[in-house]
Amino acid sequence: MKVSKWFSAVLSLALSVGLVAGCSKSASNTPAASSAWRQWSSWADRYTEDGGEYHESTENGAAQGIAGTVRGEKSWHQGRFDFPPFEGVDQKITQMLMAKEKLDVLEVREFNAKQFSMNGFIENLKPYTDKWKNYDQLTDIAKRRATWVDNTPYYIPNGLYQRVLFYRTDWLKEAGLEVPKTWDELLAAGKKLTDPAKNRYGYSFRGGPTGWDYALITIWAYNGKEVDPASAFFLKDGRTVFATPESLQAMNFYKQLYKEASPADSVSWGFQEMVQGFVSGSTAMLIQDPDVIDGAKEKMKEGTWATAPLPIGPSGVAQQVVGGPGWGMTAYSKLKDEAWKLIEFLSDPEQSTTYAKRTSVIPVVKSAAEDEFYKTGYFKAFIDMNAQADVFIDVSRPVDYKGWGAWQSAADKDIQSYLLDKITAEDLLKKWDEYWTKEKAERK
Repeated sequence: MKVSKWFSAVLSLALSVGLVAGCSKSASNTPAASSAWRQWSSWADRYTEDGGEYHESTENGAAQGIAGTVRGEKSWHQGRFDFPPFEGVDQKITQMLMAKEKLDVLEVREFNAKQFSMNGFIENLKPYTDKWKNYDQLTDIAKRRATWVDNTPYYIPNGLYQRVLFYRTDWLKEAGLEVPKTWDELLAAGKKLTDPAKNRYGYSFRGGPTGWDYALITIWAYNGKEVDPASAFFLKDGRTVFATPESLQAMNFYKQLYKEASPADSVSWGFQEMVQGFVSGSTAMLIQDPDVIDGAKEKMKEGTWATAPLPIGPSGVAQQVVGGPGWGMTAYSKLKDEAWKLIEFLSDPEQSTTYAKRTSVIPVVKSAAEDEFYKTGYFKAFIDMNAQADVFIDVSRPVDYKGWGAWQSAADKDIQSYLLDKITAEDLLKKWDEYWTKEKAERK
Protein backbone atom coordinates (compact mmCIF):
# COMPACT_ATOMS: atom_id res chain seq x y z
CA MET A 1 0.00 0.00 0.00
CA LYS A 2 1.39 3.40 -0.95
CA VAL A 3 1.71 6.08 1.71
CA SER A 4 1.77 9.66 0.46
CA LYS A 5 3.33 12.27 2.71
CA TRP A 6 2.63 15.90 1.89
CA PHE A 7 4.58 18.58 3.68
CA SER A 8 3.42 22.10 2.84
CA ALA A 9 4.38 25.48 4.20
CA VAL A 10 4.05 29.18 3.56
CA LEU A 11 7.52 30.71 3.58
CA SER A 12 8.18 34.39 4.29
CA LEU A 13 10.55 35.59 1.57
CA ALA A 14 11.89 39.08 0.95
CA LEU A 15 10.62 39.51 -2.59
CA SER A 16 10.24 43.25 -2.98
CA VAL A 17 10.16 44.14 -6.66
CA GLY A 18 13.22 46.07 -7.74
CA LEU A 19 14.98 45.67 -4.40
CA VAL A 20 16.19 42.12 -4.08
CA ALA A 21 18.08 40.75 -7.05
CA GLY A 22 16.97 37.38 -8.34
CA CYS A 23 13.84 37.29 -6.21
CA SER A 24 11.45 39.48 -8.14
CA LYS A 25 9.50 36.72 -9.88
CA SER A 26 7.66 33.63 -8.77
CA ALA A 27 7.69 30.27 -10.45
CA SER A 28 4.91 31.34 -12.78
CA ASN A 29 6.95 34.37 -13.83
CA THR A 30 4.35 36.65 -12.28
CA PRO A 31 6.01 39.60 -10.51
CA ALA A 32 5.85 39.09 -6.76
CA ALA A 33 3.59 41.54 -4.94
CA SER A 34 4.87 43.90 -2.25
CA SER A 35 3.09 43.69 1.09
CA ALA A 36 3.17 45.29 4.51
CA TRP A 37 3.48 41.86 5.99
CA ARG A 38 6.16 40.62 3.64
CA GLN A 39 5.94 38.20 0.79
CA TRP A 40 4.61 34.70 1.20
CA SER A 41 5.18 31.76 -1.13
CA SER A 42 4.00 28.18 -0.76
CA TRP A 43 6.54 25.47 -0.18
CA ALA A 44 5.16 21.98 -0.73
CA ASP A 45 7.20 18.80 -0.48
CA ARG A 46 5.55 15.55 -1.55
CA TYR A 47 7.14 12.27 -0.51
CA THR A 48 6.03 8.91 -1.82
CA GLU A 49 6.86 5.44 -0.58
CA ASP A 50 8.22 4.27 -3.90
CA GLY A 51 10.14 7.46 -4.64
CA GLY A 52 9.89 9.62 -7.73
CA GLU A 53 11.51 12.55 -9.44
CA TYR A 54 12.56 15.55 -7.43
CA HIS A 55 11.42 18.90 -8.84
CA GLU A 56 12.05 22.47 -7.79
CA SER A 57 9.97 25.19 -9.38
CA THR A 58 11.44 28.36 -7.91
CA GLU A 59 13.94 31.07 -8.72
CA ASN A 60 14.59 31.84 -5.06
CA GLY A 61 18.04 30.73 -3.94
CA ALA A 62 17.29 30.94 -0.22
CA ALA A 63 14.29 28.64 -0.52
CA GLN A 64 16.24 26.25 -2.74
CA GLY A 65 18.97 26.06 -0.11
CA ILE A 66 16.55 25.21 2.68
CA ALA A 67 14.70 22.73 0.48
CA GLY A 68 17.93 21.09 -0.57
CA THR A 69 19.08 20.74 3.03
CA VAL A 70 15.81 19.07 4.02
CA ARG A 71 15.95 16.85 0.96
CA GLY A 72 19.37 15.55 1.90
CA GLU A 73 18.57 14.99 5.57
CA LYS A 74 17.90 11.45 6.82
CA SER A 75 15.28 9.71 4.66
CA TRP A 76 13.84 12.90 3.20
CA HIS A 77 15.15 12.54 -0.31
CA GLN A 78 12.27 12.50 -2.78
CA GLY A 79 9.88 15.36 -3.20
CA ARG A 80 8.41 18.28 -5.04
CA PHE A 81 8.69 21.94 -4.11
CA ASP A 82 6.24 24.41 -5.65
CA PHE A 83 6.21 28.20 -5.31
CA PRO A 84 2.97 29.75 -6.54
CA PRO A 85 2.53 33.55 -6.66
CA PHE A 86 1.88 35.51 -3.46
CA GLU A 87 -1.69 36.45 -4.33
CA GLY A 88 -4.17 33.99 -2.90
CA VAL A 89 -1.72 31.80 -0.98
CA ASP A 90 -3.49 32.24 2.37
CA GLN A 91 -6.84 31.36 0.85
CA LYS A 92 -5.33 28.32 -0.88
CA ILE A 93 -3.81 26.97 2.33
CA THR A 94 -7.09 27.54 4.20
CA GLN A 95 -9.01 25.68 1.50
CA MET A 96 -6.54 22.79 1.73
CA LEU A 97 -7.06 22.62 5.47
CA MET A 98 -10.85 22.74 5.18
CA ALA A 99 -10.74 19.92 2.64
CA LYS A 100 -8.32 17.99 4.86
CA GLU A 101 -5.94 17.44 2.00
CA LYS A 102 -2.83 15.38 2.72
CA LEU A 103 -1.07 18.16 4.53
CA ASP A 104 1.17 17.60 7.53
CA VAL A 105 3.40 20.65 8.03
CA LEU A 106 2.55 24.24 7.18
CA GLU A 107 3.67 27.69 8.17
CA VAL A 108 1.33 29.44 10.59
CA ARG A 109 1.43 33.14 11.47
CA GLU A 110 -0.18 35.41 14.01
CA PHE A 111 -2.89 36.46 11.58
CA ASN A 112 -4.27 32.95 11.11
CA ALA A 113 -3.14 31.03 14.21
CA LYS A 114 -6.31 31.85 16.16
CA GLN A 115 -8.54 30.95 13.22
CA PHE A 116 -6.69 27.71 12.52
CA SER A 117 -6.70 26.64 16.17
CA MET A 118 -10.39 27.48 16.72
CA ASN A 119 -11.33 25.48 13.63
CA GLY A 120 -9.27 22.52 14.79
CA PHE A 121 -6.92 22.74 11.80
CA ILE A 122 -3.61 22.78 13.69
CA GLU A 123 -2.13 20.63 16.43
CA ASN A 124 -1.23 21.67 19.95
CA LEU A 125 2.55 21.11 19.94
CA LYS A 126 3.01 21.13 23.71
CA PRO A 127 3.43 17.33 23.98
CA TYR A 128 6.36 17.72 21.57
CA THR A 129 7.89 20.95 22.93
CA ASP A 130 7.84 19.49 26.46
CA LYS A 131 10.33 16.88 25.24
CA TRP A 132 12.24 19.07 22.78
CA LYS A 133 15.74 19.89 24.00
CA ASN A 134 15.96 23.09 21.95
CA TYR A 135 12.71 24.74 23.08
CA ASP A 136 14.56 26.79 25.69
CA GLN A 137 16.94 27.95 22.97
CA LEU A 138 14.14 30.12 21.58
CA THR A 139 14.26 33.80 22.50
CA ASP A 140 11.58 35.23 24.78
CA ILE A 141 9.89 37.00 21.85
CA ALA A 142 9.89 33.79 19.81
CA LYS A 143 8.26 31.92 22.70
CA ARG A 144 5.59 34.61 23.00
CA ARG A 145 4.83 34.34 19.30
CA ALA A 146 4.64 30.55 19.59
CA THR A 147 2.19 30.65 22.49
CA TRP A 148 0.19 33.82 21.98
CA VAL A 149 -2.99 31.82 21.22
CA ASP A 150 -4.35 30.48 24.53
CA ASN A 151 -0.79 30.29 25.90
CA THR A 152 -0.36 27.19 23.76
CA PRO A 153 2.47 26.45 21.30
CA TYR A 154 0.69 25.95 17.97
CA TYR A 155 3.80 26.63 15.92
CA ILE A 156 7.57 27.15 16.24
CA PRO A 157 8.64 30.55 14.86
CA ASN A 158 11.19 30.52 12.04
CA GLY A 159 12.06 34.22 11.94
CA LEU A 160 11.03 37.59 13.35
CA TYR A 161 9.98 40.79 11.61
CA GLN A 162 10.61 43.95 13.58
CA ARG A 163 11.39 47.50 12.70
CA VAL A 164 14.41 49.71 13.16
CA LEU A 165 15.43 53.14 11.94
CA PHE A 166 17.31 53.22 8.63
CA TYR A 167 19.17 56.48 8.11
CA ARG A 168 21.56 58.22 5.73
CA THR A 169 24.84 58.59 7.59
CA ASP A 170 26.17 61.00 4.96
CA TRP A 171 23.17 63.33 5.13
CA LEU A 172 23.22 63.46 8.92
CA LYS A 173 26.96 64.11 8.98
CA GLU A 174 26.65 66.85 6.38
CA ALA A 175 23.95 68.57 8.47
CA GLY A 176 25.83 68.09 11.75
CA LEU A 177 23.07 65.91 13.20
CA GLU A 178 23.18 62.99 15.61
CA VAL A 179 21.21 59.82 14.99
CA PRO A 180 17.69 60.44 16.38
CA LYS A 181 16.94 58.54 19.57
CA THR A 182 13.43 59.97 20.17
CA TRP A 183 10.40 60.87 18.06
CA ASP A 184 11.03 64.57 18.75
CA GLU A 185 14.62 64.25 17.55
CA LEU A 186 13.39 62.40 14.46
CA LEU A 187 11.03 65.25 13.56
CA ALA A 188 13.65 67.91 14.20
CA ALA A 189 16.22 66.09 12.06
CA GLY A 190 13.64 65.38 9.37
CA LYS A 191 12.70 69.05 9.09
CA LYS A 192 16.34 70.15 8.88
CA LEU A 193 17.11 67.59 6.18
CA THR A 194 14.09 68.48 4.06
CA ASP A 195 14.76 70.57 0.95
CA PRO A 196 12.01 70.16 -1.68
CA ALA A 197 14.05 72.18 -4.22
CA LYS A 198 16.63 69.37 -4.18
CA ASN A 199 13.98 66.62 -3.93
CA ARG A 200 15.32 65.81 -0.48
CA TYR A 201 13.06 64.95 2.42
CA GLY A 202 13.79 63.90 5.95
CA TYR A 203 11.46 60.96 6.30
CA SER A 204 9.89 58.15 4.26
CA PHE A 205 6.29 58.42 5.39
CA ARG A 206 3.68 55.69 4.92
CA GLY A 207 0.23 57.08 4.32
CA GLY A 208 -1.05 54.35 1.99
CA PRO A 209 -1.86 50.67 2.69
CA THR A 210 -1.59 49.88 6.44
CA GLY A 211 -0.48 53.43 7.16
CA TRP A 212 -2.56 53.08 10.32
CA ASP A 213 0.14 50.73 11.65
CA TYR A 214 2.63 53.58 11.76
CA ALA A 215 0.08 55.81 13.47
CA LEU A 216 -0.31 53.07 16.07
CA ILE A 217 3.38 52.80 16.91
CA THR A 218 3.32 56.58 17.47
CA ILE A 219 0.23 56.36 19.70
CA TRP A 220 1.76 53.52 21.71
CA ALA A 221 5.02 55.40 22.21
CA TYR A 222 3.11 58.38 23.60
CA ASN A 223 0.99 56.27 25.97
CA GLY A 224 3.92 54.18 27.14
CA LYS A 225 3.53 51.47 29.73
CA GLU A 226 -0.17 52.23 30.23
CA VAL A 227 -0.75 50.23 27.04
CA ASP A 228 -1.79 46.61 27.55
CA PRO A 229 0.93 44.65 25.69
CA ALA A 230 -1.34 41.61 25.31
CA SER A 231 -3.98 43.62 23.41
CA ALA A 232 -2.44 46.96 22.52
CA PHE A 233 -5.57 48.71 21.26
CA PHE A 234 -6.48 48.91 24.94
CA LEU A 235 -4.94 50.34 28.09
CA LYS A 236 -4.31 48.34 31.23
CA ASP A 237 -7.32 50.08 32.83
CA GLY A 238 -9.63 48.70 30.11
CA ARG A 239 -10.18 51.85 28.05
CA THR A 240 -9.16 51.97 24.41
CA VAL A 241 -5.79 53.47 23.63
CA PHE A 242 -7.57 56.05 21.46
CA ALA A 243 -9.30 57.76 24.38
CA THR A 244 -6.31 59.54 25.94
CA PRO A 245 -4.85 63.06 25.63
CA GLU A 246 -1.53 61.41 24.81
CA SER A 247 -3.04 59.82 21.71
CA LEU A 248 -4.25 63.21 20.51
CA GLN A 249 -0.70 64.54 20.96
CA ALA A 250 0.61 61.53 19.04
CA MET A 251 -1.73 62.13 16.10
CA ASN A 252 -0.84 65.80 15.94
CA PHE A 253 2.83 64.82 15.87
CA TYR A 254 2.12 62.20 13.21
CA LYS A 255 0.59 64.77 10.87
CA GLN A 256 3.44 67.19 11.54
CA LEU A 257 5.93 64.50 10.51
CA TYR A 258 4.07 64.12 7.23
CA LYS A 259 3.51 67.81 6.53
CA GLU A 260 6.96 69.09 7.49
CA ALA A 261 9.45 66.31 6.79
CA SER A 262 7.97 64.00 4.12
CA PRO A 263 7.12 64.11 0.39
CA ALA A 264 3.55 65.23 -0.31
CA ASP A 265 2.80 62.10 -2.36
CA SER A 266 3.83 59.85 0.54
CA VAL A 267 0.22 60.20 1.68
CA SER A 268 -0.37 57.23 -0.62
CA TRP A 269 2.94 55.39 -0.17
CA GLY A 270 2.98 51.73 0.74
CA PHE A 271 5.90 49.43 1.51
CA GLN A 272 7.51 49.55 -1.92
CA GLU A 273 7.26 53.33 -2.34
CA MET A 274 8.60 54.23 1.10
CA VAL A 275 11.56 51.90 0.67
CA GLN A 276 12.22 53.17 -2.83
CA GLY A 277 12.23 56.71 -1.51
CA PHE A 278 15.04 55.80 0.86
CA VAL A 279 17.23 53.67 -1.42
CA SER A 280 16.86 56.09 -4.36
CA GLY A 281 18.15 59.05 -2.38
CA SER A 282 14.94 61.03 -1.90
CA THR A 283 14.51 60.48 1.84
CA ALA A 284 16.96 60.47 4.72
CA MET A 285 15.21 58.19 7.20
CA LEU A 286 12.95 55.16 7.07
CA ILE A 287 11.35 52.94 9.69
CA GLN A 288 11.08 49.40 8.36
CA ASP A 289 12.02 45.82 9.03
CA PRO A 290 15.00 43.74 7.81
CA ASP A 291 13.52 43.21 4.35
CA VAL A 292 15.16 46.52 3.43
CA ILE A 293 18.73 45.48 4.20
CA ASP A 294 19.47 43.39 1.11
CA GLY A 295 17.93 45.96 -1.22
CA ALA A 296 19.78 48.83 0.42
CA LYS A 297 23.07 46.94 0.17
CA GLU A 298 22.45 46.49 -3.54
CA LYS A 299 21.24 50.03 -4.31
CA MET A 300 23.24 52.20 -1.91
CA LYS A 301 26.93 52.87 -1.48
CA GLU A 302 28.58 51.22 1.50
CA GLY A 303 29.07 53.68 4.34
CA THR A 304 26.26 56.02 3.31
CA TRP A 305 23.57 54.37 5.44
CA ALA A 306 23.13 52.48 8.69
CA THR A 307 20.51 51.20 11.14
CA ALA A 308 19.63 52.23 14.68
CA PRO A 309 17.01 51.26 17.29
CA LEU A 310 13.51 52.66 16.94
CA PRO A 311 13.07 56.18 18.31
CA ILE A 312 11.34 56.18 21.70
CA GLY A 313 8.37 58.34 22.60
CA PRO A 314 7.87 60.94 25.37
CA SER A 315 6.93 58.02 27.61
CA GLY A 316 10.47 56.62 27.39
CA VAL A 317 9.50 53.46 25.52
CA ALA A 318 8.82 52.29 21.97
CA GLN A 319 6.36 49.51 21.18
CA GLN A 320 5.82 47.52 18.04
CA VAL A 321 4.29 44.24 16.97
CA VAL A 322 7.06 41.77 16.26
CA GLY A 323 5.86 39.39 13.58
CA GLY A 324 6.86 35.78 14.01
CA PRO A 325 5.48 33.15 11.63
CA GLY A 326 6.55 29.55 12.08
CA TRP A 327 6.13 25.84 11.48
CA GLY A 328 2.90 24.15 12.55
CA MET A 329 1.32 20.71 12.15
CA THR A 330 -2.14 19.79 10.90
CA ALA A 331 -4.39 18.33 13.56
CA TYR A 332 -5.62 15.63 11.20
CA SER A 333 -2.18 14.45 10.10
CA LYS A 334 -1.67 10.69 10.20
CA LEU A 335 2.08 11.19 10.33
CA LYS A 336 2.45 13.45 13.35
CA ASP A 337 5.69 11.98 14.62
CA GLU A 338 7.25 12.37 11.17
CA ALA A 339 5.83 15.87 10.87
CA TRP A 340 7.34 16.85 14.22
CA LYS A 341 10.73 15.49 13.14
CA LEU A 342 10.66 17.88 10.18
CA ILE A 343 9.61 20.82 12.37
CA GLU A 344 12.29 19.90 14.89
CA PHE A 345 14.91 19.72 12.15
CA LEU A 346 13.95 23.07 10.63
CA SER A 347 13.92 24.63 14.12
CA ASP A 348 17.32 23.32 15.12
CA PRO A 349 19.45 26.37 16.11
CA GLU A 350 21.89 25.83 13.24
CA GLN A 351 19.19 25.35 10.59
CA SER A 352 17.05 28.12 12.02
CA THR A 353 19.91 30.62 11.97
CA THR A 354 20.83 29.61 8.42
CA TYR A 355 17.24 30.23 7.35
CA ALA A 356 17.24 33.63 9.07
CA LYS A 357 20.44 34.70 7.32
CA ARG A 358 19.25 33.57 3.90
CA THR A 359 15.88 35.29 4.16
CA SER A 360 16.95 38.46 6.04
CA VAL A 361 14.77 37.92 9.09
CA ILE A 362 15.68 38.27 12.75
CA PRO A 363 16.73 34.92 14.28
CA VAL A 364 14.54 33.21 16.86
CA VAL A 365 17.27 31.38 18.79
CA LYS A 366 19.41 32.84 21.57
CA SER A 367 22.69 31.55 20.17
CA ALA A 368 22.38 33.76 17.08
CA ALA A 369 23.12 36.81 19.22
CA GLU A 370 26.70 35.55 19.50
CA ASP A 371 27.04 35.09 15.75
CA GLU A 372 29.31 37.76 14.21
CA PHE A 373 26.75 38.18 11.44
CA TYR A 374 24.33 39.68 13.98
CA LYS A 375 26.76 41.22 16.47
CA THR A 376 27.97 43.81 13.98
CA GLY A 377 26.68 45.67 10.96
CA TYR A 378 23.12 46.31 9.87
CA PHE A 379 21.50 43.62 12.04
CA LYS A 380 23.06 44.80 15.30
CA ALA A 381 20.28 47.31 16.00
CA PHE A 382 17.72 44.50 16.07
CA ILE A 383 19.75 42.47 18.56
CA ASP A 384 20.37 45.56 20.72
CA MET A 385 16.65 46.30 20.88
CA ASN A 386 15.82 42.74 21.87
CA ALA A 387 18.29 43.02 24.75
CA GLN A 388 16.24 45.95 26.16
CA ALA A 389 12.79 44.41 26.39
CA ASP A 390 11.63 46.96 29.00
CA VAL A 391 12.26 49.85 26.58
CA PHE A 392 11.46 48.25 23.22
CA ILE A 393 8.25 46.47 24.09
CA ASP A 394 6.70 43.68 22.06
CA VAL A 395 2.92 44.10 21.89
CA SER A 396 0.02 42.29 20.20
CA ARG A 397 -2.87 43.65 18.13
CA PRO A 398 -6.46 42.44 18.74
CA VAL A 399 -6.39 40.26 15.63
CA ASP A 400 -8.66 37.71 17.29
CA TYR A 401 -11.55 40.20 17.57
CA LYS A 402 -14.43 39.77 15.13
CA GLY A 403 -14.15 43.34 13.83
CA TRP A 404 -10.41 43.32 13.19
CA GLY A 405 -10.59 42.81 9.42
CA ALA A 406 -13.25 45.46 8.80
CA TRP A 407 -11.40 47.98 10.94
CA GLN A 408 -8.18 47.67 8.95
CA SER A 409 -9.85 48.61 5.68
CA ALA A 410 -11.68 51.55 7.23
CA ALA A 411 -8.59 52.73 9.12
CA ASP A 412 -6.56 53.18 5.93
CA LYS A 413 -9.21 55.57 4.60
CA ASP A 414 -9.45 57.34 7.95
CA ILE A 415 -5.71 58.00 8.07
CA GLN A 416 -5.63 59.45 4.57
CA SER A 417 -8.65 61.66 5.32
CA TYR A 418 -6.88 62.95 8.40
CA LEU A 419 -3.60 63.65 6.62
CA LEU A 420 -5.48 65.50 3.86
CA ASP A 421 -7.31 67.65 6.46
CA LYS A 422 -10.73 66.17 5.71
CA ILE A 423 -11.28 65.09 9.32
CA THR A 424 -9.76 66.21 12.60
CA ALA A 425 -7.58 64.17 14.93
CA GLU A 426 -10.33 64.39 17.53
CA ASP A 427 -12.92 62.94 15.15
CA LEU A 428 -10.62 60.15 14.00
CA LEU A 429 -9.76 59.09 17.55
CA LYS A 430 -13.39 59.30 18.63
CA LYS A 431 -14.39 57.00 15.76
CA TRP A 432 -11.71 54.44 16.64
CA ASP A 433 -12.48 54.66 20.36
CA GLU A 434 -16.18 54.00 19.79
CA TYR A 435 -15.45 51.11 17.43
CA TRP A 436 -13.13 49.25 19.79
CA THR A 437 -15.19 50.01 22.88
CA LYS A 438 -18.12 48.32 21.14
CA GLU A 439 -15.95 45.41 19.98
CA LYS A 440 -14.78 44.78 23.53
CA ALA A 441 -18.31 44.98 24.96
CA GLU A 442 -19.68 42.54 22.38
CA ARG A 443 -16.89 40.08 23.11
CA LYS A 444 -17.88 39.68 26.76
